[in-house]
Amino acid sequence: MHRIGRRAFLMGCAAAGGMTAFAVSAKGGKPQPITASHAFNATIYAAHMVAQEKGFMAKEGLTLHVIEADGGANVRRILAAGQVGFALGDSGYPLQISNDGKPAKMLMAIDKRCSYANIVIRKDLFDAGVDSIPKLAEHRRADGGKPIIAATGIGSGTWLYGTYVLQSFGVNEQFDWVAGGGAKTMLGGLKAGRFDAIMAVPAWYFNAEENGFGKLLYDVLDADSWNRTFGGNVPTTVIYVLAKAIDENPDLVQKYVNAMYAATRWLEDQDVDGIYEAIGEKFMGRFKPELVKAEIAYYQGIWHFEGAITEADFANGRKVWFRQDTEMQPIDYGSVVDMRLLAEAKKKYD
Repeated sequence: MHRIGRRAFLMGCAAAGGMTAFAVSAKGGKPQPITASHAFNATIYAAHMVAQEKGFMAKEGLTLHVIEADGGANVRRILAAGQVGFALGDSGYPLQISNDGKPAKMLMAIDKRCSYANIVIRKDLFDAGVDSIPKLAEHRRADGGKPIIAATGIGSGTWLYGTYVLQSFGVNEQFDWVAGGGAKTMLGGLKAGRFDAIMAVPAWYFNAEENGFGKLLYDVLDADSWNRTFGGNVPTTVIYVLAKAIDENPDLVQKYVNAMYAATRWLEDQDVDGIYEAIGEKFMGRFKPELVKAEIAYYQGIWHFEGAITEADFANGRKVWFRQDTEMQPIDYGSVVDMRLLAEAKKKYD
């Protein structure tokens, strides 16, 4: 797996004619190379790393090449363009692709809660008694303005889930949303007081709390709080492909799903140290081991090891995806979810 700029990647794909985007026929018993994508090497995408490193792709006669696309929206774009065959990312993306006229299918869920729906507040506000979302909604800044909450971008996944959380409390209109960018600017803005709260992936709120300038206000791992807001499981991170991929090469897609399912079951059986030993240093070596291990422990609480996307779980997601603010047109469960391949994978590996 390697990371390249989006422009360089697209130029390379064009030059290569997209030959390796889906598969190249194997000769002489050699593995078939396939190309997939996720946003960047992070713990949430561990199944991709495990599937290759622990030999599950090889067992299926495949060798996996993963492109780090520098963001989930880029993953969506290159899959829609046919420049990769498989994608692992936010469930909103196959919905958007389908809305744009290229039917896509969710094949398996990797998690059951959204890890970036956490809300972290400035610690000075929390210490002053602003210790709940309703209290934060009533807070006024020094200039009399509404509290400012930052998502990575307006329309991003953090914005999508954050606005839904605030709407569930009936207070979204009492906030000003801004685009906060990446880790450096999001955390820097919170620390400097430019933002009163931010949407945060686990590593960000670990950082904010450890360094004494942030406090977790809405906790995804709090099952009671999550269920009150979302109603139950939501398939947030999913395996998805273009529907035509299944029509054109169902055996190959099945092999990929088999390997990914086997990887999630392996993850279920491991402790934090075992997972870190397999993928931590190789794929996330730019981060401190203790941070990666903390994230692994966190995700063990929200990974969906069974992988099924049920109609009930999809219905919970509908409330997030298909709102006036998102501008996504509603899509029926059966039109965008295909559980047949996961069922076959379960027969093989369970």
